[in-house]
Amino acid sequence: MSGLLVVTAVPAEADAIRAGLTDPAVTVAPVGVGPAVAGAATARLLALAEAAGRPYRAVVSAGVAGGFAERVAVGGTVLATASIAADLGAESPDGFIPIDALGMPPALLGGGSTVPADPDLLAALRAALPEATVGPVLTVNTVTGTAASTAALSRRYPDAVAEAMEGYGVAVAAAQAGLPFAELRTVSNPIGPRDRGAWRMREALAALTEAAPALS
Repeated sequence: MSGLLVVTAVPAEADAIRAGLTDPAVTVAPVGVGPAVAGAATARLLALAEAAGRPYRAVVSAGVAGGFAERVAVGGTVLATASIAADLGAESPDGFIPIDALGMPPALLGGGSTVPADPDLLAALRAALPEATVGPVLTVNTVTGTAASTAALSRRYPDAVAEAMEGYGVAVAAAQAGLPFAELRTVSNPIGPRDRGAWRMREALAALTEAAPALS
């Protein structure tokens, strides 16, 4: 996909994707962890490319993620139907209230807690990765690490398949620039009680390399 910008959090993810790419015109950039730095860095990269007369045509947030155990296996590949800011909102005695339900004024492009994936870009990725699990991917500022918080998150977003920390930020930057967006993740661990020893980072990075030709 010439003119594609692929944004990852860390260099290991970027290296894994580059290892599988077949199109040298795809740009892969590691920008840091979390939605704020991911959004700001993506916006800067898009603005610089446009100013140089070489604008990007689409943006993909890619990397490893935690997966909901009953919905996607460790080592599996995920394509997001939407990127959701899962903890953007307010607490209340009745539970979490998403930002969309707080009566805020209408937001700019890419505002609210959900940014849908571009239908055409998602369709192209699904065709190239037919075995990928497809569903909403949550963006969180704090990775879920207990059974109780996992259960609460699963109840709040029953269709979500994975959680990561950058997709929503990248999605908002793409929306602000008027560009198609998608999110591709591979699963290194089940969401739940934090157990670094059970993470399969090597397998997830290898799966990124295997999925990377879909971005070419």
